[in-house]
Amino acid sequence: MTAEPTSIASSIRYRPNEAMTALDNLRHDHVALRVSDYEGTVAWYTHKLGFHVDKVWPFGELKLAYLSRGSAKIEILGGGDAAPQPRFDEIGASFGGERLHHFCLAVDDLDAVIEELARRDVSLVGEPFVVDEIGRRLAFVEDNSGNLIELSAPR
Repeated sequence: MTAEPTSIASSIRYRPNEAMTALDNLRHDHVALRVSDYEGTVAWYTHKLGFHVDKVWPFGELKLAYLSRGSAKIEILGGGDAAPQPRFDEIGASFGGERLHHFCLAVDDLDAVIEELARRDVSLVGEPFVVDEIGRRLAFVEDNSGNLIELSAPR
């Protein structure tokens, strides 16, 4: 019998009385995206989402770049023979495979961000929706390489 996700989560929750460990200092640093179109992907994130190129360097036959916007950081690993990702017209269709599904960018005003992205020719994957359990309103977009990006705003 499979346990409900809520019972799994409650059984592994951090307990404040536990001793501190080196893991208590974990924090998010960046998301790495493997793409075949390095230049196109760097251009997409800089022109469409306003990221800045912080550093570029080679790694074997690959080209790498660190991009940032505020505290959001993305590493682009490009070139070589990367197989393309599947593309989706709506978010529900994307749940069929085991993979890194998406990364999320927090925004203050989802409607304003959607309007700005539309001016920059970035389309939504499906329609925005509310997840009551987390008190957030969400929308998804797809970059030029098929990576899903969640946009999350307060409800």
